[in-house]
Amino acid sequence: MTDTAERLSRRYPKSRMPRPLLVGLISVGVVLAMTWLVWTALLHSRPAVAAHVQAFRIDSDTAVSVTITVERRDPSLPATCRVLAQAVDFQPVGEQQIQIAASGDPLVDVNLVLTTLRRATAVVVKGCTVN
Repeated sequence: MTDTAERLSRRYPKSRMPRPLLVGLISVGVVLAMTWLVWTALLHSRPAVAAHVQAFRIDSDTAVSVTITVERRDPSLPATCRVLAQAVDFQPVGEQQIQIAASGDPLVDVNLVLTTLRRATAVVVKGCTVN
């Protein structure tokens, strides 16, 4: 063995863990992480209840007519959705919690009139929960 090779072997000793074991442990960790990622993505890709604004009409400076469509995985469960009217500067000018009763249809259209503090220019559904 040359002097340089001997110096390098003393400076960089052999690993305490065999390389195949290290590769195996990393592989198992990657498989577990990917399994968790796919499971989480599938679980959250279809929430228990979701809603979106189908249409809205500004009736006056203090009223907006809204139609929202609510989709539930289990239509036998009632749901609550929060509808928000916004002004031109995106400030909230009206808000209403609406109850969606249990039914046999997973897709339900709900019509409502939202009272506003000043003229609204947009209506959004801020969130829905299953009761």
